[in-house]
Amino acid sequence: MAENHKPRVLVADDERVIADTLAIILNQAGYNASAVYSGTSAVEEAKNVKPDLVISDVIMPDMNGIDAAIKIRAALPSCKILLFSGQAATADLLENARQRGHEFEILAKPVHPQDLLAKLKG
Repeated sequence: MAENHKPRVLVADDERVIADTLAIILNQAGYNASAVYSGTSAVEEAKNVKPDLVISDVIMPDMNGIDAAIKIRAALPSCKILLFSGQAATADLLENARQRGHEFEILAKPVHPQDLLAKLKG
């Protein structure tokens, strides 16, 4: 039964088209992916679905992706987290998180689907 387990992926981005598109691409690639549209929703949904991986935009209006990632990692320590961002402010947020002992990998937006899938398999 374990070999039928599709990795659960939660995609969080306040740009719905990006979140939905990434979820579709991931589902077509054999993942069990769903999308949410805010950092707060990502934290709540992660507690419910217990994803294997969270892919989150950093800059979102209600709660940034780094703060959401820290909360998700506290609740689900084995969950992998991949952040992506197209904004320069991300560097400051990442450095601040690093100083608090949190290390996250980040991809630049726009992320090409093949690059994302390669990153997940690697």
